Amino acid sequence: ARAYPLQILMYHEIVNDAMGDVPYSVTFCPLCNACLVYDRRVEGRVLDFGTTGKLRKSDLVMYDRQTESWWQQLSGQAIIGELAGVKLQLLPGNIVAFEDFKLAYPEGEVLSRETGFFRPYGNNPYRGYDSISDQPFLFRDPVDPRLPPMERVLNITVGDTHKLYPFSVFENEPVINDEVGGVPIIVLSRQGTLSVLDDASIKNSRTVPSATAYERTLEGRELTFEEREGAIVDKQTGSQWNLFGTAVAGPLDGQQLKPAQAGLHFAFAWLAFNPDSEIYASSSN
Repeated sequence: ARAYPLQILMYHEIVNDAMGDVPYSVTFCPLCNACLVYDRRVEGRVLDFGTTGKLRKSDLVMYDRQTESWWQQLSGQAIIGELAGVKLQLLPGNIVAFEDFKLAYPEGEVLSRETGFFRPYGNNPYRGYDSISDQPFLFRDPVDPRLPPMERVLNITVGDTHKLYPFSVFENEPVINDEVGGVPIIVLSRQGTLSVLDDASIKNSRTVPSATAYERTLEGRELTFEEREGAIVDKQTGSQWNLFGTAVAGPLDGQQLKPAQAGLHFAFAWLAFNPDSEIYASSSN
């Protein structure tokens, strides 16, 4: 397991890396609060990605150094150049508090600040940008009226179905059992992750939830989850689970749920590219 601090990605936006035999790019667009990990193998070639310095719908436009095609970060699709129309494969990745990563993966590696560049890592050049009443920067399209534009959302994609889970629901529903495109899904959340887009100094920022998503069918059995005294457990076996979809105690200790195809974004950004997305309606309303 590897962690890539957002305080570093804030300034570089893309990290080209590999784990085992899988080369991948970790991408982060601060203006959309979108962190997505893509397999960078395309048509037998391994691509290296960089930033064009351009935005489309306020979202980062990347380019690959092999063909100089331009790619939309939020969709992972080439939009200009030799590879136009090609789509990168999305890999599992989560935005969580470092303490949760360290607890789950004590031997996990962390991207070093020794990047070879001088940047004020730990500072936020977008102070106050994630205020839910704010407006997106350099975004000229109509804003979808169903959600505040700067609402954080977790998107889950199954086939052609997209479903958004607004972060505002997690305070009352930290664990959500649902279905997306006919697939049983569990959304797990925890309060207490520092926002990187609030205070000028990230360590002084307010906290927001973390949220992850997994398929909740394990070895042919559909599990139902709930929160008990601050812990995530499944009703079928009473096993305890962490934010990474791993059973950490009980009869299923060591079992791993399959990650859903998911990502975290500001609502305006995701809905600008996917206006047909469903939005989860809280059962507590």
